[in-house]
Amino acid sequence: MIDKSTLDFLVKLNKNNNKEWFDKNRPSYELVKINFKDFVNELIITTTKFDPSIKHLEPKDCIYRINRDVRFSKNKAPYKNNIGALLSPGGKKSFDAGYYLQIQPGASFIAGGVWQPPTPQINAIRQEIDYNAAEFKKIISTKEFKKLFVKLSEEDKLKSVPKGYDKTHPEIELLKHKSFLAIHNFKDKDVLSKTFLKHCNEVMKAMHPLNSFLRRACD
Repeated sequence: MIDKSTLDFLVKLNKNNNKEWFDKNRPSYELVKINFKDFVNELIITTTKFDPSIKHLEPKDCIYRINRDVRFSKNKAPYKNNIGALLSPGGKKSFDAGYYLQIQPGASFIAGGVWQPPTPQINAIRQEIDYNAAEFKKIISTKEFKKLFVKLSEEDKLKSVPKGYDKTHPEIELLKHKSFLAIHNFKDKDVLSKTFLKHCNEVMKAMHPLNSFLRRACD
């Protein structure tokens, strides 16, 4: 389970995002790390049952640091107000299609797929959709997919036509995507529920066909 103390810490961090407060409350943060690490470990074990490509992962391969990179950001807050982990074959530093879990009070979610992949990968994905549009559309049109995700996220979608495709292409709206993401949001009561692990697995299992298609495209 995700402990209530984990959400409580993130609420306080959001209000006190500075090194002095963080250092003073580091013992509490260490408990948050342990709680999240244990949860991610269980998530890896249960997800491997339907996606064996991640069976080699350990929590350290998946969990992101809470420190922010502020070098090129106007926001100089040193810490994220969330904790997150990416379960993908190549770990958190890869562009492989995977399952991203973010715990943030009032804004927790799981996203499946790929976010802003580099040019070679996005070109490969568009080509695969071009060649196998019917298969892709079937994946994102199932009753379960629509129930859990409604539709693909339209974050970062191009307003113009991607290079190499004509505006009259029958799947041009799909090809305009720069990220291919299925997102499922959680309420805080969901995160703190005893069934949260099971809930995550149900959502991730529904994401698996999308991830498989995207991985195949990039192989």
